[in-house]
Amino acid sequence: MIKAVLIDDERLARTELRKLLSEFPEIEVIGEAANAAEGIDVIENLQPDLVFLDIQMPGKTGFDMLSELGKAPHVIFTTAYDEYALKAFEVNALDYLLKPVDTKRLADAINKLHVAEEKEAMAPAISSNRSLLSEHDQVFVKDGERCWFVKLSDIRLFESVGNYAKVFFGNNKPLILKSLNALEERLDEKVFFRANRKHIVNLRLIEKIEPYFNGGLLLELKGGEKIEVSRRQTVKFKEMMSL
Repeated sequence: MIKAVLIDDERLARTELRKLLSEFPEIEVIGEAANAAEGIDVIENLQPDLVFLDIQMPGKTGFDMLSELGKAPHVIFTTAYDEYALKAFEVNALDYLLKPVDTKRLADAINKLHVAEEKEAMAPAISSNRSLLSEHDQVFVKDGERCWFVKLSDIRLFESVGNYAKVFFGNNKPLILKSLNALEERLDEKVFFRANRKHIVNLRLIEKIEPYFNGGLLLELKGGEKIEVSRRQTVKFKEMMSL
């Protein structure tokens, strides 16, 4: 059974969507919310597998709401704003549905969810601790008007920039309002390693390791970035990597 919540400021839209979803026995609607603040509470309390999310709501948008969650569930956007939605949101949501929602498009979106869940079942999470993010979890990254859903396994580097962190994945380097220390607490240390005061690297995405100045190491990542491992962290790194 897939547990879903509906987040939309229009009560009639929620009612209509709930009615359409009744035709899909594998989907159980376990909660609703009328704005972003309520949505965060519902998601954190009920831990749904899937969220049907409106973009334009009074106060914070659906994108703003997602950026405040520590871990992003699967999301299907429901919106009346075709062009706005596609420009603002670019990568990797399960789907977006234009209102009024069409039954066939809804079926297509739910099928995408089944495909995503099958892939996840083949790559189970490393940790059962809900507060610790595994490399198979996805996070929502928002930088200005650009937004991404990103699997942690695709992030090769976090770089400290004051109270922010720059996130490196693909050709993108957005900034998020998280300190490196806060990120380190949530990341699996078997995958994400604190190389020095300013960098956390994905151990799976290291291309080359070289000896470096003062007994340290120099890591070259698959994106071409070169990161120094401090002398103190080099000892830990060698133990972990059995060098």
